[in-house]
Amino acid sequence: MSVVPYKDKDNSKREQVAEMFDNISPKYDFLNHLLSGGIDIYWRKKAIRLLQKEQPKTILDIATGTGDFAIEALALKPEKIIGVDISEGMLSVGRQKIKKLGKQEIIELRSGDSESLPFTDNYFDAVIVSFGVRNFENLLAGLTDMQRVMRRDGTCIVVEFSKPKSFPFKQIYNFYFKYILPLIGKIISKDTSAYTYLPESVQAFPDGNDFLTIFEKAGFTNTKCIPLTFGICSIYVGQK
Repeated sequence: MSVVPYKDKDNSKREQVAEMFDNISPKYDFLNHLLSGGIDIYWRKKAIRLLQKEQPKTILDIATGTGDFAIEALALKPEKIIGVDISEGMLSVGRQKIKKLGKQEIIELRSGDSESLPFTDNYFDAVIVSFGVRNFENLLAGLTDMQRVMRRDGTCIVVEFSKPKSFPFKQIYNFYFKYILPLIGKIISKDTSAYTYLPESVQAFPDGNDFLTIFEKAGFTNTKCIPLTFGICSIYVGQK
């Protein structure tokens, strides 16, 4: 059974995730950096550096949220970055950030669902997603559509939470993730479920080699997993 934010509601995971992100969007960036100690910025920078050789001109950022990963991708000097997300609340915050940077000509944020992307086949040089695949209603369907819209020889970069394996970091991390993070998240975001959903969704997510198996089933090749920060986070790379 898939993990959902609001267990007392009957609507789909997609609808619940959109509602959750709409609810927490005003405080999302602040909480992201606070709860990760700012290390999420380093993870995104490292992931974008993996695309430097390719110099992609067109980039699709899936589950773009408030646009952090899309903004980071400006370092590649692309001609166009399109970010899609199911939460209008998050997109609205993202558009304000991009306007402040004066980058509206390069980055465009649109409402869109990973499982039915409104783009033709083989359209983008690169497809990127940070901390978004965990929220897909159907992981394989979402990854397969990402593969469809990416051109041949293009590269897909996925950044996602994973589960640390080594003692004592695993135990410390699990305690923080299960007890401290939901409490801080609840107090600041005023959403009682969002930051309980976060550790639950990470726990249920098929990370490491399990993710690579699904990644390959979606049609990606030359796949690899790069664990970061004691395995809290992993970067997955795949090609078409």
